[in-house]
Amino acid sequence: MTVLKTSLRNFVAHKGRMALSAIAVLLSVAFVCGTLVFTDTTNATFDKLFASTASDVTVSPKGASDNDTRQGRIRSLPGSELARLKQVDGVKSVIGDATSQSITAADRNDNSIGADSGAPTIGTNWDPTDTRSVQITSGHAPRGPTEVMVDADTAKNKKLKLGDEMRIIAIPGEFRAKIVGIATFQVTNPGATLVFMDTDTAQRKLLGAPGVYSSYQLTAQPGVSHEQLKKNVVADLGTAVKVQTKAESSKEAEDDIGSFLDVMKYAMLGFAGIAVLVGIFLIVNTFSMLVAQRTREIGLMRAIGSSRKQINRSVLIEALLLGVVGSILGVLGGVGLAVGLMKIMGSAGLHLSTDQLTVKPTTPIIGIGIGVIVTVIAAYIPARRAGKISPMAALRDAGTPADSRAGWIRGVIGTLLTAGGAASLVVAGNADKAVDGSMFLGVGVVLTLIGFIVIGPLLAGLVVRALATVVLRIFGPVGRLAERNALRNPRRTGATGAALMIGLALVACLSVVGSSMVASATDELDKSVGADFIIQSDMGQPITEGIEKSVRRAKGLKHISEAKNIEGAKVTLPDGKTVTKDLSAASPTYAEDLRTPVVEGDLAAAYGKDAMSVPEGFAKDHKVKKGDTLTVAFKEGRTAKLTVAAITSDDVSLDKGALYLNIATVESHVPAKLIPADVMILAQAKDGQEDAAYASLKAQLHHYPSVKVRDQTDYKQEVKDQVGQLLNLVYGLLALAIIVAVLGVVNTLALSVVERTREIGLMRAIGLSRRQMRRMIRLESVVIALFGALLGLGLGMGWGTTAQKLLALEGLKTLEIPWPTIITVFIGSAVVGLLAALVPAFRAARMNVLNAIATE
Repeated sequence: MTVLKTSLRNFVAHKGRMALSAIAVLLSVAFVCGTLVFTDTTNATFDKLFASTASDVTVSPKGASDNDTRQGRIRSLPGSELARLKQVDGVKSVIGDATSQSITAADRNDNSIGADSGAPTIGTNWDPTDTRSVQITSGHAPRGPTEVMVDADTAKNKKLKLGDEMRIIAIPGEFRAKIVGIATFQVTNPGATLVFMDTDTAQRKLLGAPGVYSSYQLTAQPGVSHEQLKKNVVADLGTAVKVQTKAESSKEAEDDIGSFLDVMKYAMLGFAGIAVLVGIFLIVNTFSMLVAQRTREIGLMRAIGSSRKQINRSVLIEALLLGVVGSILGVLGGVGLAVGLMKIMGSAGLHLSTDQLTVKPTTPIIGIGIGVIVTVIAAYIPARRAGKISPMAALRDAGTPADSRAGWIRGVIGTLLTAGGAASLVVAGNADKAVDGSMFLGVGVVLTLIGFIVIGPLLAGLVVRALATVVLRIFGPVGRLAERNALRNPRRTGATGAALMIGLALVACLSVVGSSMVASATDELDKSVGADFIIQSDMGQPITEGIEKSVRRAKGLKHISEAKNIEGAKVTLPDGKTVTKDLSAASPTYAEDLRTPVVEGDLAAAYGKDAMSVPEGFAKDHKVKKGDTLTVAFKEGRTAKLTVAAITSDDVSLDKGALYLNIATVESHVPAKLIPADVMILAQAKDGQEDAAYASLKAQLHHYPSVKVRDQTDYKQEVKDQVGQLLNLVYGLLALAIIVAVLGVVNTLALSVVERTREIGLMRAIGLSRRQMRRMIRLESVVIALFGALLGLGLGMGWGTTAQKLLALEGLKTLEIPWPTIITVFIGSAVVGLLAALVPAFRAARMNVLNAIATE
């Protein structure tokens, strides 16, 4: 009980010094809990949506998939099955769905009304008997081919109202209609755009034929289970169709969205883990300094009978209290963070209602558990150090002797770890396969990071002196004092700098990788793409026949090349083995528009009659030679015998591993209605007419907002923007770790000022002005921040360079160090150090000289 009282008294007495450590715990726990609450809420929203829209049993075409949308294929069931299904034993009712996600909806100005978040635009028939998910709240249901109804969220976001004209672009064609109704979701709409039309119009305009359906939704009679109804349907229709219960169809939909959510969840938890790791350094520093400042107090406690275990336990109880307080606040902050993320996602088009906010019982348990355990573990080493303080320490001045150099054991271990990590990075950089090298890269990153952390105090003595020569010596005696303050405890300086090092190392690594990816893609475009223009959809929508015709109408074009993806072809090799591969079917001019190098043969010949090409790796693995005949069984067509006319190089990044053949070959073996739509069109302008052709293409495709026309300059900028957006997102998440590291600098300086109160008083007494005192503290902070930045940026560039060597094996060969970014971050670190020192410097300068000198 005495130990507990002492711990509580010390915790309250030093609550100001604990505050920044508590904030670090709070932020780390908040990020973990916020991620869990956000993903749980998102899952709950989709689960509720899928449960409300799924029928007891769903009957759909066998083999239908999301790829059908991208490929522009239409799969449907005959309308005659509707009456047949109604007669199946156990069926209460049957609703026929005529639905397509292969549509683009545009307003009267030809602007897309689809979600900006990438959520699908869904066209479907309206059935007045099926109102489980939406209700008409304005206007009326569509009654003919010129009327549609939209969901309320889309109407609000895109400023649509009753009477507005819309244009629907689908695979069979396009048509115009007026908005006559607005339907409101009864559950949260995560962001999809819905366009309702009458059944006949949906069948003809979306599915391409009257009287067909994309699926049938069956409701079971009372007392009939979903599983039993499924058995009855299968017994009647056989296995030619896909039959799923409500649970199965909901699970399939949840799995589709769940894979994306899981990636986001674990990525965010990874960044939370980085913040936790950085927070550990802050907590270790805080307790190490508190223990050092209480040396005399602890010595007195030992002198009056306190055992080592009691002292140790007292410090750990303080850490426990810090962990509990910080974690509880972190859990609350995590809920707030989740709500903030939901608002941000809402502005991006993914609507998540706070009514669905889901806080599972495990979330606060996980958050508090992480916060408390991490805090206690971080405080364990300072607690052990406190327990070793002897009673004789009470007779000495407060404080511990300066840690002028790191222990040689620590130095040896750190050097060995760093050397081992460097060796792993070298092995990774010289690997023949990216998969093999990635393992060594991971080992190298971990070992070098740990090695730098362990060897940090030794590096502090070397690096700080070097930095001081450049940065501090120009400030004269004040600069020298700042240098000595940073060097008087290398262990503390190393730990403070290491916290900043971690975040900046990741920033530098990702900057190098991102810049190298952009540079490599740009070089590859210059080297490989001969086409002037690239036409494709960014949202995965197919390039319809209408779009293709519009491209052909553009003026100033020399030729266009269509490209299609033929999925699931079975290729029989010369040795009799069969493999399933996707094929790239294209116009013969594609060989000119995308200059894929060959190691044998002529790529233009691969687009000849009954010919194809194979990639170098495929040929090597399966012992295929130029002139061999391969038997290709098209998934939805006949079998062809094709001659290998060329073997393409694997030393590319665009279309790497593609098996090329002529579209005409596919058309002669696959029924026309089953041939997929183009995934891309490349166009070449006539000499001297590039600008006119570009303007003409833009004008022709203005009415098709689902596709973009880009010249090579546009495409390079698009690649740069996409990589930039990804990096900005990552930097935003890493900002949390950097904020925690900055708090560590502030905390270290604040506690250091308290620790040096008497020293500061003496310095003021012998003539150091307040301005000089503030400058000394600020310079100390700047050099510590630059120390961490120098280590982090150097380490990160090493990681990034190694990662680029692995990417080079996948075709991204250009290494580019983003020096402007690196220099900006380095200078920014100095600014961060300067800002972190403002409050501690102000407090140091405002100290009463006599009171400071009298402090023990």
